[in-house]
Amino acid sequence: MSKGNSPMVNASQIAGRLTLRHLRLVSAVNLEGSLVRAAARLNMSQSAVTKALQEVEALLDVTLFERTNRGTIPTHSGAALAANARMILAQVNRASHELTDLRDGNSGHVSIGTLLAASVSLLPTTIARLRRDRPKLTFRVVEATDDVLMAALRSGELDLVIGRLPEFPDTAWLKQEHLIDDFACIVTRPDHPLLLRERVGLADTVPFGWVMPHEQTILRRQIDRAFVEAGLVAPVPVIDAVSLLTTRSLLHDTDLVGVWPVQLARIEERAGNVAVVPIELATTRRSVGFTLRRDDRPTPAAEHFIECLRQTARDPEISLV
Repeated sequence: MSKGNSPMVNASQIAGRLTLRHLRLVSAVNLEGSLVRAAARLNMSQSAVTKALQEVEALLDVTLFERTNRGTIPTHSGAALAANARMILAQVNRASHELTDLRDGNSGHVSIGTLLAASVSLLPTTIARLRRDRPKLTFRVVEATDDVLMAALRSGELDLVIGRLPEFPDTAWLKQEHLIDDFACIVTRPDHPLLLRERVGLADTVPFGWVMPHEQTILRRQIDRAFVEAGLVAPVPVIDAVSLLTTRSLLHDTDLVGVWPVQLARIEERAGNVAVVPIELATTRRSVGFTLRRDDRPTPAAEHFIECLRQTARDPEISLV
């Protein structure tokens, strides 16, 4: 609804009036949920941010954020504009990278989202190989859960995401390619009491407590399904964590049980950091690959990276099946 009695602003007028400064402001306020934090993010005073936001709302003749004692809450209009601002700013940033690379004679820049299954061998091996041929190529690697990475991919902040492919992808905007197969292993410290038993099953792991990935991850859902298929109630994890360093330390210092992608488990077992418990988790078998935006053309740098990624996946040292 219009803020005042002035005529509604149409789409062409909005496009003509909005600037990148406006979009950065709205994006920052939405992201921070606070005018104070948005001001710090933009290196502006709070009063300047407040005034600028009022100017944008007056320009568009719509309320973008509700000011409350808990911070700023986006209206439907504010949420819509912030989502589009995020995509536009990501594309502008991407274009500036390409132009800078062309001007300076660099080989480009690639922004990659990675899940744990790809971050052990597939991704670092690909980067190392590509750097030998294209030493000026630069990378930004973001490790997070799949829900966070897919949102960043959709907005244009990432060129691609590597890891376990979602089970039920929204194919309207995604394009995926299988690279290798993956499954998960249950891991403990090398002298864990479970390893002393002649036979061990899922039920035997429950009393020791679990370190598991977050509920939003594909792997967590697959682990829960393994318990259900075994006629057991999936345990409530003692700790939700995806950090390798945190999980490794917890397993080393306690009797907790964890679960890692098989490549990571094998590497850590060879190093003597963990032991693999002989329990098959058939529900965790999954394709590992990469995801792109369906209607977006990868940059030349991203295309080079993807081709090298495919070559790495065909390496017997990387491929599991």
